[in-house]
Amino acid sequence: MGLLTKKRAPAAMPGLGLSLGITITWLSLVALIPLSALVIRAGSLGFQGWLDAVSGERVWLSLRLSFGASLIAAGLDTLAGLLIAWVLCRYKLPFQAFWDVLVDLPFALPTAVAGIALTALWVPDGWLGRFAAPFGGKIAFAEPGVIVALAFIGLPFVVRTVQPVLQSAEKELEEAAESLGASPVQIVWRVVLPSLRPALLTGFALAFARAVGEYGSVIFICGNIPMKTEITPLLIVSRLEQYDYAGATALATIMLAFSAVILTILQLLQSGRRLALR
Repeated sequence: MGLLTKKRAPAAMPGLGLSLGITITWLSLVALIPLSALVIRAGSLGFQGWLDAVSGERVWLSLRLSFGASLIAAGLDTLAGLLIAWVLCRYKLPFQAFWDVLVDLPFALPTAVAGIALTALWVPDGWLGRFAAPFGGKIAFAEPGVIVALAFIGLPFVVRTVQPVLQSAEKELEEAAESLGASPVQIVWRVVLPSLRPALLTGFALAFARAVGEYGSVIFICGNIPMKTEITPLLIVSRLEQYDYAGATALATIMLAFSAVILTILQLLQSGRRLALR
């Protein structure tokens, strides 16, 4: 009796060689080649020329504001995004579709429109700014305004990263912990959060990466005061307007290096967390 052979079902996706080739080609076109060109263009200055282009108090103050505000905004987004995702997943809200659209609105809203709207809200005589003004607080045209703008555009990344994990979470574990006498705080801390930490780290990284390169929503609310509220992307644009292309690419390589280091650290933390959970 001959061996019965089973027909192999056609793969839904192309083979490894073709898939890998398409992936590498696409990533090279949209990321590797442009970033390599940026580094090569900055390298044409030579080390001393590059150092001169990125040195100076104005440059480092702008870098401190860009990365410091981005880290703070991403942290605020992580806390707020967790709470919003929890409410959207665990409670039946009236007009549920409206709240979902509201969360996604920063994705579709032009950043310049967001900047104008936030500035109108947070100026001293604005709807929200008037409550901070009597206490000496200044949001618009100050560093807090930069954080507000960056938190606004980064929030959806955290919500949409955490929400699917919450929806797929096994509620039986929470019920079992409650039946064993665990308090609500213990349930959240020991049952819910451990499963959410990879998603929270991912959401934090996405919000941070989005905030570091933000330009449109920040330039209106920050006031663009040199050495006070000037972000690095604005400084890069200023150099481009002065036809200092080499200086602009030198600043861009600094932002690229800092962003790569921070995102790599977050990725390593996330990978270590996944290994610990196995």
